[in-house]
Amino acid sequence: MNNIPQHVAIIMDGNRRWAKNHGLDSVKGHEYAAKNAIEPLIEKCAQLKIPFVTFWAFSTENWRRDEEELSGLFNVFRFALGTLALKFIQRGAKLKILGDLNKFPEDIAKKCLEMISASSKNHKITVTFALNYGGRDEIVRAVKKIISEGIKSEEITEKTISEHLDTAGIPDPDIIIRTGGDKRTSGYLPWQSVYSELYFTNVLFPEFTPKMLEDALQDFTTRDRRFGGNSSPK
Repeated sequence: MNNIPQHVAIIMDGNRRWAKNHGLDSVKGHEYAAKNAIEPLIEKCAQLKIPFVTFWAFSTENWRRDEEELSGLFNVFRFALGTLALKFIQRGAKLKILGDLNKFPEDIAKKCLEMISASSKNHKITVTFALNYGGRDEIVRAVKKIISEGIKSEEITEKTISEHLDTAGIPDPDIIIRTGGDKRTSGYLPWQSVYSELYFTNVLFPEFTPKMLEDALQDFTTRDRRFGGNSSPK
């Protein structure tokens, strides 16, 4: 496959519907996805030599869900940040987190920082999870950082803002994939995605396979990415 993207960002949608289709409660959908879907996708990205992959796991709006589901989700995060993260860290992956961790239970926030530190020298692939992430919230937090640093308005550039976002040091996504059938980005990486290619599939995330990822990337290779300029030479 030619023209491999440098950064693939995935909106993992459809876990709850998958669970309902199988007669299970919502949390089982999240559990299945964490235990069966994420790792093979990371492995496929590493195999294809894609250096960055980002998964949106929990949005700032997800706090509206009922307490039972939130409690179950936190246990899924504990698994993902323990058993799952340890696996791909041992295979050379670097872990990063987007979003505001302050609202999570202390053990989850602490585990995130531990895994980030443990993987800091790895370089095979950078795996990022967006937790308590919202695009507008990220921009608001970036603006507050800029103000707190005393940067003058006339000194602020696009580069300044990019350097204060959660994704500082990570290239903008070349392609954003959303599973589950909805055709919107819902506030996922709004600053970073201005020239991202979008790919939507009706497949629910727990059933999204590495082969389906390859199909999405194959579609990506056919896109004419002009970035406001002329078409790329064929």
